[in-house]
Amino acid sequence: MQEWLEYVVKGLVSRPEEVKVVPVDRGGQILYQLSVAPEDVGRVIGKKGATIHALRALLQVGCARKGVRATVDILEEKPAEGQAPPDTPQEGGSQ
Repeated sequence: MQEWLEYVVKGLVSRPEEVKVVPVDRGGQILYQLSVAPEDVGRVIGKKGATIHALRALLQVGCARKGVRATVDILEEKPAEGQAPPDTPQEGGSQ
């Protein structure tokens, strides 16, 4: 299912070379940690979360046929320490 998830997500994003899927076993359930370029997160989530909900539903159905439970989480990049996230005013800046 990891290969399927990578294939589908790479078709959705503008930077497919940055797509990474890491499976993590959590006691009977597989959590697929999905990492994409920051500008592609919105594409994977979709309007009102429709795209990620559909991906999760299809993944659950595919894994259920194998007797496994699975879900997907999108990992978001954290800004480097000492840097403000985009669109966040920094301290001491002019107003």
